[in-house]
Amino acid sequence: MEASFWKRWFGAATRFFLPARCLVCAGAGGDDIALCDGCRAELSRNLSCCGRCALPLPVPTPICGQCQRAPRPWADVWVPFSYAWPLDMLEARFKFAGHLAAGRVLSTCWLDAGPPPLMPELIVPVPLHPSRLRSRGYNQALELARPLARRYGLPLAHDALRRTRGTEAQTLLDAGARARNVRGAFVVQHAPVQRHVALVDDVMTTGATLAECTRALHAAGVERVDVWALARTPLPFDRPPPPAERIPGDVPARR
Repeated sequence: MEASFWKRWFGAATRFFLPARCLVCAGAGGDDIALCDGCRAELSRNLSCCGRCALPLPVPTPICGQCQRAPRPWADVWVPFSYAWPLDMLEARFKFAGHLAAGRVLSTCWLDAGPPPLMPELIVPVPLHPSRLRSRGYNQALELARPLARRYGLPLAHDALRRTRGTEAQTLLDAGARARNVRGAFVVQHAPVQRHVALVDDVMTTGATLAECTRALHAAGVERVDVWALARTPLPFDRPPPPAERIPGDVPARR
């Protein structure tokens, strides 16, 4: 108990004498996050969206026209943010520049966005291919999944899914090419005993990767898969233009 007291005291003293700097504007950060209140307020919440694919829409709807034409294999979706400034810059730093502090900011914002609509029995992150994991040093989906599992008291199966082959980066591919690129690229190597699983990723674009992972989990006996992602990309023509000024050294957003 005494050690716990001194740990809390040291943490409070550190925050007082060495306050965090905002990773977006370099101003003073918040009490528990390297993001100021102003930049945090700029995060775009994905409150009006399709209930199946989380696509931002003018008005919320249970299922958009695209999902009616091509039903998604998962049951439900929880994507609290839109992929827009400044989240896109923080995500690019986290994913492509090894900036784990940006990942902690994103994780904190996700936790503060509220609980998911339905609690699963298990969390499974989308895996990276071993070659990409070696080059990056960490799996961004797993880094986001860990705090979620702790917050909601859920088991985390980091190795339930395996990526069987390296795939081309999805960044410049259209929807059809993305689906072909990841088709059959995932298998279940440790079948979960739980029947209801949340599949976690950082950003949802077309949903091709998440669909392949969902199919693999269903084939292994999982009855229900929900998709959890930090952010959803809007349609290209709906994406707002970036601010005129960016912080020097920013990593451009890439997918």
